[in-house]
Amino acid sequence: MTDARHTQSTPPTSQARSARSARRSATPPSGTRQSAAPGLTGRPWISQDWLDVVFVHWRVDVSAVAPLLPAGTRPDTMALDGSDDGVTTWVGLIAFRFEDTRFPPLGTLGRTGAVGDFVEVNERVYTVDEQGQHGVVFLSLDAGKLLPTIGARVATGLPYRWARAEQRSHDGRVGYAMRRHGTHLRSLVDVRVGDVVDEPSALETFLTARWGMHVHRAGRTRFWPNEHESWPLHRASVVALRDDLIGAAGLPFGLTELEPDSVLYSPGVTTRFGRGR
Repeated sequence: MTDARHTQSTPPTSQARSARSARRSATPPSGTRQSAAPGLTGRPWISQDWLDVVFVHWRVDVSAVAPLLPAGTRPDTMALDGSDDGVTTWVGLIAFRFEDTRFPPLGTLGRTGAVGDFVEVNERVYTVDEQGQHGVVFLSLDAGKLLPTIGARVATGLPYRWARAEQRSHDGRVGYAMRRHGTHLRSLVDVRVGDVVDEPSALETFLTARWGMHVHRAGRTRFWPNEHESWPLHRASVVALRDDLIGAAGLPFGLTELEPDSVLYSPGVTTRFGRGR
């Protein structure tokens, strides 16, 4: 099988060299990749607990991701060794549980109860915009309840899909399985949780500490900032993995058949989002 990832020994193309040069000149030299959230400028409009989070990542060349990004953004880059080589970016398969979704502006009326508790599996890539804001772009998000799926699509324009999804934990393992309604598309990931990560590497920070999302809607790309405490991370290893979603999103079909380059687990954080700007 041909490796869908680029290798470090492959000379970058002239296009990639130009992109790397432009990125280094355009990105501010300080405050670019922060392990702690910079903080929201206003009151959060939504707060959620993200629990039992599984992060599975593969590295790819920027050329695999760039055509999928909204206007005003480009692939954010980091090599496997934590250096910024300008040509290596990442694809993430992320699975977790939503709990205790609430809308702070509505006070006690803003709690959604069990309606806001569900399983999500998403596919994301890593971006930076012309203002130097580092975030993610979600290529697809599958949610295990219909009402949150509709609500998120209406409120944010994110590409949510309704799915049958479940999570199981036992004997030091955490697993997720989902099937998108009306399609044959499925995703299954089962990991064994390992040791605590005392000091996250530059790459582990890059893949997890993302303080916003870029969303294209009505002809404009907006940045929706978020904040939460630092991720409590564990190393993890894959027990089982099968995924149709990454290929369906426009990325290399063989990518998820390769061994992931990074597998992490977190018991979770409480996340707050500001309004898109």
